[in-house]
Amino acid sequence: MSMRKIDRQVAAYRDLRPRLESASTEFVTRVRDIIDEAGINYLTVVGRAKGVQSYAAKAARLRRTNPDADPAVEITDQVGVRVITYVQADVDAVADLLAEQFSVLADRDLGRETASEGRFGYASRHLLVSLDRGEHAAYQPLNCASVQVRTVLQHAWAEFEHDIRYKGTVPPEQVPDLDRRFTLAAGLLELADREFTTIRDRLRHGASEPVNEPVAADAGEDPGTDVVDGPEDAASGPEGLTARELAPFLAGRYASAEWSRTSHYEWIAGLVGELGLDSIEALGVALAAVDSGAVTAAMGYRHPPGAVRRLDDDLLMRFREAYVGLPGNADRGEALRNRLARLPE
Repeated sequence: MSMRKIDRQVAAYRDLRPRLESASTEFVTRVRDIIDEAGINYLTVVGRAKGVQSYAAKAARLRRTNPDADPAVEITDQVGVRVITYVQADVDAVADLLAEQFSVLADRDLGRETASEGRFGYASRHLLVSLDRGEHAAYQPLNCASVQVRTVLQHAWAEFEHDIRYKGTVPPEQVPDLDRRFTLAAGLLELADREFTTIRDRLRHGASEPVNEPVAADAGEDPGTDVVDGPEDAASGPEGLTARELAPFLAGRYASAEWSRTSHYEWIAGLVGELGLDSIEALGVALAAVDSGAVTAAMGYRHPPGAVRRLDDDLLMRFREAYVGLPGNADRGEALRNRLARLPE
């Protein structure tokens, strides 16, 4: 491949990039909705279209290794999505969900590959997914995305290691010691990831559900502070119920469930307000007759849902079509009716 041909390829990519940016936004929305629907907790879902300079550099490297390769097809991270979870088990859960919703053209577990070589180091799950379903699905830049799924600790290690190594400021004589220290850090973080998973699983399986009684607004103050802090404290539903008030209520009602994202507490508080429930006491009374355990069992979740999703289900059970019809649920009416169909009359 001549340099002139590479220039043409890069120019073509520059022209395509605005459409790739739109595709990236759509993929982020799809992936986030898939994870939210499953009730899996996560830190972030972000995306980007590959930069023109990055594409050009990768095309030049490709030219050196395979002069006949077509960068438009071989560079498969033109649309990229990154999912950051809290524990390793959720990395695998997210990968399973993506496999159910997309065609998976490639799937590499870099952490497992590194471990199979007896080493510690970079750990991340990399999937290449396509909107096209079926056995003949192939890479098409606008229909495909490269999705990285990793834990918070894996992400911290990867970002720090990349920043240090690729700035080129490490003296050559310090490289062996630097490699050893990065390996040590990777081993410690892998151990921490395992411990976090163990802690979560022990809490999840060891906690028992309390009776469905109203929880006082000031109960569980510390969990509420941990989940909702800063300027978001003032966020509330139309009738004044705040996310800070809601968090400890959910901690009491769904003791075995995980915390959900801060923004989700604010969102569900808004829906509670739309129902006219203007206090924790009113919410507790409204849900007193709902058997939350039976509701969750009827939903048949493959992965344990978070606290906000549990409340969402209980409100659906209690108010049914009235809940589906709330203005705040306007964009998910079909999904809610599908869930409602699983619930007993």
